[in-house]
Amino acid sequence: MMTQGASVHASAVLVGDRAVLIRGPSGAGKSRLALDLILAGRAGQLPPAVLVGDDRVHLDTVAEQLWVRPAQELAGLIEVRGLGIRRCDFAIKAIVGIVVDLAANDAERLPPPEALSIRLNGVLLPRIPVGIGFNPLPLIAAALTTTAGSGPVQPSHDCLKGIGNHISPNIASD
Repeated sequence: MMTQGASVHASAVLVGDRAVLIRGPSGAGKSRLALDLILAGRAGQLPPAVLVGDDRVHLDTVAEQLWVRPAQELAGLIEVRGLGIRRCDFAIKAIVGIVVDLAANDAERLPPPEALSIRLNGVLLPRIPVGIGFNPLPLIAAALTTTAGSGPVQPSHDCLKGIGNHISPNIASD
C-alpha cells in the first residue's frame, strides 16, 4: 500500500543506499548541508552521495518505508549560496534512512533517546537534532559510519562526577 504525501519544505541527499532528509526553517542551511554531503561522498569521507531534491521534496509511504523524491519543477537543481541555482545529477527517489532537523530547539550535547527518533508519515526513523551554529556534517558522518554504544557506559575510575570526557590520564597529561 502506498500513501502519497504532499511536497514538504526540505532537502534530501541519497548517501549510499539511504537518503538523509534535511529539514529546517528558511536560511537554516538545508542546501548547504546537501552540497556538503555530496562533496563528502565525492571525497570518499562518506559513501557516494547524490542529490534527491533541494528546497521541496515529496514524501511517500510504501510498505512501511518512507520514500523521498524531488519536486518535479526543482529536479536536478540546488541552490549554492554565492553562485545561485545550479544543475547537478540527482536520484529520482530514495528510501529515507535518517532525518536531520536544523535549528532544532531540542538539540543537546547528550540528547535523550526520545529526541533521536521521529515518526513521519507513520514510519519511525532515526533523527539528528542540530542546534543553531553547529556544523551538522560531522554529526551525520558519525551517525552513518558508527553504531551506538551497547550497554551502560562505565566511567573511568578517576572521573569524580561519573559523566563527561573519559580520557586516560597517561594520554591526556604527564
